[in-house]
Amino acid sequence: MTHYTLLGRQLDALLDTTDWLTNSAQTCAMLMQEVPDLNWVGFYLQREPGVLHLGPFQGKPACHPIPFDKGVCGAAARTHKTQRVDDVHAIADHIACDSASQAELVVPVVVDGRLWGVLDLDSPVPGRFAEEDQAGIEALVEIFVASTTFNA
Repeated sequence: MTHYTLLGRQLDALLDTTDWLTNSAQTCAMLMQEVPDLNWVGFYLQREPGVLHLGPFQGKPACHPIPFDKGVCGAAARTHKTQRVDDVHAIADHIACDSASQAELVVPVVVDGRLWGVLDLDSPVPGRFAEEDQAGIEALVEIFVASTTFNA
C-alpha cells in the first residue's frame, strides 16, 4: 500500500520552485519512482479549448493530442472529475497509447476554477487503483497546484 501522506511531504519538499514545467516534471518522476505498478505517468495540458496537449511525462511515447470528447483523459477534462477505471478495455472510446495499460486514474488539475490540464496514471495491473489511491493522488495534485505558478 502506498503511503500518500509521506509522499505528500516528499512532494512538497521536492517542489522548490513555482515553475509549472519543473514542478510537473518532478511530480511525474516522483510518482513513477514511488507508486508501484505504474507504466506511465504524465500531464496533459489544456492549451486550446476542448483539446489536451502532451506535457511532461514518464514512460513510453504517448498519444497527442487528446480531444475532450475521447477517452478517459478527455472525460476528466470535460467533467472536471477524477476518472478511475479498473479495465480500460471496457471503455468504448479508450485511447490505447500502450497496449500494456489495463487500469487508469486521471485527475483534473483545476486552477482558480479553470482546467489547466489532467494528471494521468496508467497501470499494467487490472483494478490497480483503489479509492485510497484516488484520494492520495488527488491530495498530491492539490500540493502540486499550491506550489506552482501556472502560465501555460
